[in-house]
Amino acid sequence: MWVLFDLDGTLTQSEEGIWNCARHTLREMGRPVPDDATLRKFIGPPLMWSFQNLADMTEEEALEAQVIYRKRYNTVGLFENRVYPGIRYALRCLRKAGFHLGIVTGKPEEPTLRILEHFGLAGFFESVICATDNKADKEEMIRKSLPEGYGEAWMVGDRKFDMEGGQRAGIHTLGVTYGYGSEEELTESGAERLARSPREIAEILCPEVSGVRGAFLSMEGPDGSGKGTQMRRLLDTLGRFGYEVIDTREPGGTPIGEKIRKILLDRENMGMTDETEALLYAASRAQLVREVIRPAVAEGKIVLCDRFVDSSAAYQGGGRQMGIERILGINAPAVDGTMPDLTVYLDIDHRKAMKRRCAVSEPDRMEMEAESFHARVEEGYHQLIAMDPERFAVVNAEGERDAIAKEVAQKVLAHLWETED
Repeated sequence: MWVLFDLDGTLTQSEEGIWNCARHTLREMGRPVPDDATLRKFIGPPLMWSFQNLADMTEEEALEAQVIYRKRYNTVGLFENRVYPGIRYALRCLRKAGFHLGIVTGKPEEPTLRILEHFGLAGFFESVICATDNKADKEEMIRKSLPEGYGEAWMVGDRKFDMEGGQRAGIHTLGVTYGYGSEEELTESGAERLARSPREIAEILCPEVSGVRGAFLSMEGPDGSGKGTQMRRLLDTLGRFGYEVIDTREPGGTPIGEKIRKILLDRENMGMTDETEALLYAASRAQLVREVIRPAVAEGKIVLCDRFVDSSAAYQGGGRQMGIERILGINAPAVDGTMPDLTVYLDIDHRKAMKRRCAVSEPDRMEMEAESFHARVEEGYHQLIAMDPERFAVVNAEGERDAIAKEVAQKVLAHLWETED
């Protein structure tokens, strides 16, 4: 059993790079840049067809345009791209169901392979068939993709070229309406089934598969470590790479948890006892685990949490001197075995971190503690890392933001790709 995928508009949301390259090409050739509706039609067909039919070029002019386009695309445009959210889930389900997966695209081989490698998709596909010599006959490419005795096969794509090619090759066709072709175009060109989201691909082709597990990630660091900035950067990266991400925070993340958060961080509650503080954090965590984290991970999504139980162990166990093991014991029924698959720790000297933090806004109740408290928090984190080094991805947070974000992304993506079954 085989499932063949188109690339642009089916696996990746590629309009940013394609449109930028088309605009660049037309300006270089002194041609008017068409409106967005026309530019949208550049996605899917072979470049030669697009330049001849959408920009009114001769064959010779289209060949020149293709050279200009590809020069920019191969260096910049191919990375101006996003994997559709849910595609990774669909691919994992199909592979779990026993399907062989392939790519059939009008793109040349070099950029196609670079896109698949860059976004960590290459390992899903056993066959990658691309356009050659400016020719992208989908029927011929589909036939080339399939081995003898392939059994059932489907062509999945977003344009009429995919549906017509699949029909002529004698295989089933599944049109995706979230791409660049309309539902009308897909049905008129022979789509047997329609998927309105990447997850529907799996629901249609392998409904018997119960799904695949997502992942639980947390980010930790002292106050002022740049955690908020790096959370936002990582969220954008994970979304660009096709992950469905639920971002949450501790304390909070649920209606009940947010009410607890207000109590914990309120500067008027300076008389709160250490035990009360520890139990309130655990209570918020218990709600988050059951209401958000477990359901999302079971649905194949990624949960990215700003702080989790490590914060309690470092702040109450270390900072409050209640003892790390004691705090972990208090939290045992709250987490009930639900621990992050990977924890990113932003490593920075607590004095530098607090200086950063106080330069931005007024400190909250926890941040107003003495320097010795924050020193113990930092030491608490280091003890936790030593206790479970495999779970932590430690990143030096004293450098430049872009470099930190790049290292965080590399470590998180490497972990996720290793665990994609």
